[in-house]
Amino acid sequence: MRNHLVGILAGFCGGLVGAYVLGHSSPGGFFLPPALAATTHQQDVINAGRIRLIDAAGKLRAELAMSSDGGPALFFFDSAGRNRLVLGLYSPAESEYPFVVLNDTQQRAAGIFRLFGARETPVVVLKNQGRDRSIYGLNPNSLEPFLVNYSGDGKKGDVFGKY
Repeated sequence: MRNHLVGILAGFCGGLVGAYVLGHSSPGGFFLPPALAATTHQQDVINAGRIRLIDAAGKLRAELAMSSDGGPALFFFDSAGRNRLVLGLYSPAESEYPFVVLNDTQQRAAGIFRLFGARETPVVVLKNQGRDRSIYGLNPNSLEPFLVNYSGDGKKGDVFGKY
């Protein structure tokens, strides 16, 4: 019985010493020199102006980059190399509102989902051949919903609400 109690006490003391040593070791590990541990931790971060995802055939399929207007975006390309989807933020000049753009095969916006105005109201824009055809969203002033359609000749027709 006495040996059993001594064994339990020794195990408890060993656990305390181990916890103390582990708690006071360097973040990179107890056996790594601090300089090497710091280098290992920094490798979790990649700094780049552009990151490209290439398929097995060597074609660009996605790119994380700054857009030409200064906003960050993730661009997706089809197998023909056409930009078909963009997820990003507009430029600082446009208040950096988030957006999603679906492009047709001619790389023209066919659908846009974004925030708009000082109250950041959501708006969906449906397009055909680069022209607005229907806009649905919340009015940035009143927060009331609206739907506006445009005919083939560009004439605006309010279905409900004001835009």
